[in-house]
Amino acid sequence: MDEFLLKQITPFVPCRDLASQIGFYRDVLGFELGFQADNYAFMKAGEVAIRLIEVDAGVNLSGYETSFYVDVSGIDGLYAHLRPQLDRLPAARVRAPFDQDYGQREFHVKDEDCTLVFFGETIAG
Repeated sequence: MDEFLLKQITPFVPCRDLASQIGFYRDVLGFELGFQADNYAFMKAGEVAIRLIEVDAGVNLSGYETSFYVDVSGIDGLYAHLRPQLDRLPAARVRAPFDQDYGQREFHVKDEDCTLVFFGETIAG
């Protein structure tokens, strides 16, 4: 029997303006740009990575719902760290930390093209 280990997922996140999205993920959420070429960028924060892909101008992203979930440790500390940048966004793009019925504490942020980024941590107990 072959043994293997799945190590990481790096979602492709479509965007209209690659430079704008790079700026958002770098300046607001603290990701570092690892690689960029033409319509593609690889960004990483710790062990979490995303792949931004710029789509043609004619592609309508408003009906294209994209989201991904980032499991974290120390969610309230992360939110406090990001809060100065998050406070500059329109209020409708950020949901402050709250507890979910399914045992997670989360906060949510919408990027420049409305991809919903969930940050969550299992509630102790």
